[in-house]
Amino acid sequence: MSTPDTPQGWRFVTNHTQVLPCIARDPGVRLRDIADVAGITERAAQRILSDLVDAGFVTRERVGRRNHYRINRDLEMRHPAQAGHDIGALIDLLKFPGPAAPDGQGR
Repeated sequence: MSTPDTPQGWRFVTNHTQVLPCIARDPGVRLRDIADVAGITERAAQRILSDLVDAGFVTRERVGRRNHYRINRDLEMRHPAQAGHDIGALIDLLKFPGPAAPDGQGR
């Protein structure tokens, strides 16, 4: 989805990456909220989340009527240019805040 302030409709961060901060901030986030924050359709958010789950970057657990997600921060990114870098480093680099962890590190 292009916005008026994005030149030529491209962005530095992919839609798949846009979904990660939503999950990092709120593991119980709804697809509707992911779509709103990422600026994509709810169907696109569902597809992207399925991609991330299928690839092992995110795990999904059903809790009552809602899904809860967890990012597997230790998995390496998929592109050869990022070989040796895990997804947790990307989240840290872009400063996507997450819920406070028991160790107080916010991960």
